[in-house]
Amino acid sequence: MVTSHTRLLACASAGALLISLAASTSSGGSALAAPSPAADPVSYSATITRTEHGIPHIVANDFGSLGFGAGYAAEQTTTCTLADVLLTGRGQRSEFLGPNGHYDDGVAMNGTNLQTDALVTDLHNRKVVEGLLADPVAGPGAEARQMVDGYAAGIDKYLTDLGGSQNITDPACKGAAYIKPDVTPLDVWYGVYLANILASTGNFLKEIVGATPPTLASPGLPSLATFGIVPPTLPSAGALQKALGKDPASPFGSNATAIGRSDTSTGEGMLLGNPHFPWNGRYRFSQQQLTIPGQYDVAGASLIGSPVVNIGWNKDVAWSHTVSTAYRFTPYEYKLVGSSTTYLSAKGVIKHLDHRIVNVRVKNPDGSLSTVTQGMYRTPQGYVIDDPSSLMGWTPLSVFAIRDANGEQLRTVDTFLNMGKATSVRDLIARQDAGGGMPWVNTTAADRAGNVVYADHSVVPDVSNSMANSCMTPIGRVIQKLAGLPGLDGTYADGICKWKTDKDAERPGIFGTKNLPVAYRTDWVMNSNDSFWLPNPAQKLTGYARIIGCENCARTFRTKMVDQYVIDATRGGAKITPEILRGFEHQNRVRGAEIIGTPALVKVCQEADGGDACPVLAAWDKTSNITSVGNQIFEEFVKRLPGDGLVGGETYWKVPFNSADPLNTPRTLDTGNNKVIKAMKDGIAFLRAQHIPMNATWGTLQVAADRGAPPIPLGGGLGDQAGNANALDSDTPGDTNTGYYKPVTYGSSHIQAISFLPGGGIDAHTILTYGQSDDPTSPWSSDQTVLFGQKQWVEFPWTPAQIAAQQISSVTITQ
Repeated sequence: MVTSHTRLLACASAGALLISLAASTSSGGSALAAPSPAADPVSYSATITRTEHGIPHIVANDFGSLGFGAGYAAEQTTTCTLADVLLTGRGQRSEFLGPNGHYDDGVAMNGTNLQTDALVTDLHNRKVVEGLLADPVAGPGAEARQMVDGYAAGIDKYLTDLGGSQNITDPACKGAAYIKPDVTPLDVWYGVYLANILASTGNFLKEIVGATPPTLASPGLPSLATFGIVPPTLPSAGALQKALGKDPASPFGSNATAIGRSDTSTGEGMLLGNPHFPWNGRYRFSQQQLTIPGQYDVAGASLIGSPVVNIGWNKDVAWSHTVSTAYRFTPYEYKLVGSSTTYLSAKGVIKHLDHRIVNVRVKNPDGSLSTVTQGMYRTPQGYVIDDPSSLMGWTPLSVFAIRDANGEQLRTVDTFLNMGKATSVRDLIARQDAGGGMPWVNTTAADRAGNVVYADHSVVPDVSNSMANSCMTPIGRVIQKLAGLPGLDGTYADGICKWKTDKDAERPGIFGTKNLPVAYRTDWVMNSNDSFWLPNPAQKLTGYARIIGCENCARTFRTKMVDQYVIDATRGGAKITPEILRGFEHQNRVRGAEIIGTPALVKVCQEADGGDACPVLAAWDKTSNITSVGNQIFEEFVKRLPGDGLVGGETYWKVPFNSADPLNTPRTLDTGNNKVIKAMKDGIAFLRAQHIPMNATWGTLQVAADRGAPPIPLGGGLGDQAGNANALDSDTPGDTNTGYYKPVTYGSSHIQAISFLPGGGIDAHTILTYGQSDDPTSPWSSDQTVLFGQKQWVEFPWTPAQIAAQQISSVTITQ
C-alpha cells in the first residue's frame, strides 16, 4: 500500500511521478544469489518525507523498515548508479554492457567489464560474502542484517511501483534489461564488500586478472640491475605510491576539523567535514535522515549502496571521515621452485598455486551471449598479482600475492550503524572499535560537551615494525623504504610472518585499539589525509607501526591550509562561531601561494620569460574564488615542479623541512633553481597552447562537470600541491562540459558544518555539491551545485518542526 500527500509535486523526482499507486511486493532473485530456505514474509513500513532539495527523512519503527525506506529513497533518486553498483556486485557487467566496456569506480577499481566480472565471479564462486555472513566474528550483527534486508526490499518495491525500467527518466539506464525488482540482500552485501576492498584488492584488479606465469617468450625476468650488473633504477617514491593506490598527486582524500569548547563561542563542539570524492559513480554521496522514534535518529550522507549514514550527526555527536594513510594489505613474496606455479613454504614443503578458472557470460557485438573463460591465481593468503610497476612482477624467481584485511570482514554496516547511537566522542570511538569494520578512513568528531577526537582506528594488518624487520624480503624492504608498505616473506606466511593478533583486536590479524593512534582534546583536531602524526600542532602522535603512516614527516599544503584557518581564527584568544566555521569552507585561500609569496612567484615568472603572466601573478589575490585572476597560472606551475611536488621537494626550498616546525617548513622557494623556472615556463606554455588567457577569471575556467551538469562556475581548486582546502579536480573526466579548462568531476562533496548549541539545539548546514539526484532530468540534479558555486548552504532540517516547514512531499510505503 502507498499513501501520499504532496505540497509541491513539481519538485518531486521525475521518476517518482511515474510510480503506480497500486499495492505491490517484490519478487525474484539475482542469478548469482545463493539459495536460502523459505522464510515467513517480512512486513515493512516506512514514511519518507522529502524536504527542499529532495532530502529524504525516513521514519520507521524498526531497523528493517528503516532500511526499507532508505532503499526506496535511494533507488528513487540514484536509480542508474545504484543499479550499476548491484550489477557490478553480481559480476554481470559483461553480460549486459559488453566485455570491452570500461569500468572505473573513480577511486581504485579500474579495468574492463570482463576483468571486473572475472574477479567478482571468483568471489562468488568461492562464496566469500556468504562465508562472512555465516561468520559470528567477522560477519554482521542482527540490526545490520535487518537494515540490508529492508534496503534490498525497498529497492525492489520502488522498481515494482515504477512499472518497468522503460519508465526510468534517466537516459543513462532507461529501459535497461538488468534493472528489475529482483534485488536480494546478498546483492547489497556484495556491493558493500567491493567498497570495503577498494583500497586493497580493488586497486590491483588488472594485476590480479592479468597475472600469468612467465614463459620462454615472456619470462618476466628482472632487469640486470637486480643482479648488480648495471646500476639499479628504482621507481620514485611517488610512482611506487601511485602503483600501490596512494598517488600523492591525485589523492583520494578529505578534510575534517573538529573544534572543542576551549575555542568555540558556544562552549560546545563544532565540526566541519568535507570528503573529497568522485562526482560520478558509486562513490557519490546522497543525503538522508534515519529515525526510529525514541530509539535512533541520525542524519548526514551515505555512499550509494549504503543503507546507513556514513558521515553525519545525531543530537550529541557529529563526525566526518578522511582517507587514512594506513595500508589494508601486505604483499607476500613466495620463492618459486621447480616451475613458475610451485612455491616453497615452511619446512621445505612445496605447494602449488591455486589456479582459479571462471566462466563469464558476455554480450557479443551482435547481441548474442557467449561464455569467456578467465583465469587467476591464489595462495592461501590471497590473490597473486603481476605488477612490475610496484616491484611485484611475476618472475621465474618469485611471485607475489596480497593478503587483504578488509577482505576478511563484513562489519562495515554495523560500524556505521552503531556510530549513529553515540552519546559522546569517546562513545563514538568505542562503538567504532566494537564494530571493527572501519575500512579505510580516519574519524574526526566533536560532541555536545565540547570534546573533540581524531582517530585512525581503521582496519590495519597487525604487522609491527619489529615483525616487518624480521620478515621483509629484499624487494619488500625496498617497497617499505619508498612507500611504507612492508613486503613479507611468503615462505613463512603461515608461521612467523603471519599477521599477529592484538589482545584487544576485534578479530584475528588486525591491530587492536591500543596500537592505533587517537587524540582527545578540548581545543581542536583536524586531518586532511596526511598521516596521524599531527592532529593538532601541539600534539604529535608517535610510536606506531610504519604500516599505519609516517611520523616526523612533511605536511601537504592542503593540511597546512586547514590548520591555518583555525590558527588565524583563534589568534589572540578569539573564539570560533558557527558562521566562522562555515566560512572556512569558502575562503578558498591557496596556502602554497601564501607560503611562496607574490615576490617569489613574480621573480620566477620573469626568469621564465612569462610575459603577460607576470603582472597577472603580481596582482593575483592568492585565492581560487570564481572572481580570482591568476590561479590557473599557479596551478599549472606547481603541477610541474619536480619530485613529489612542493612538499618534500627540498631541492628547491632554501629552508628544508623540520619536524620541529612542520607547518612552516619547508619554505623560501629557490627562485633561481632551473627546475623551478622550467616548471613555470612549461605551465605558461601549456595555458597558451590551450588558448587560456592569463587574465581569465577562475569561474570562467573551472565549472561543474558531473553527468549532465550545466557549466556552473565553481571556486576552489588543486588540493595538496597548491593548498586549496576546497579541493576540486578533473580526476575522472567524463563527457560533460569538456570544452572548459577544468571540468570538475572530483572533490568537495557532502560538506557539513555542525555546531551544537546551548539548550540542546543544533546548527546544521550542509551542501551536497553535485545534488541529491544523479538523474540529469531531475530538479535535484544540480540545484545544490548552484548554491555551492555561490558559497551558500542548505539549512538541513533536523527537528520535526524544521522538517514540516520544508516538506515538499511525504509517502508511506508498506510491504
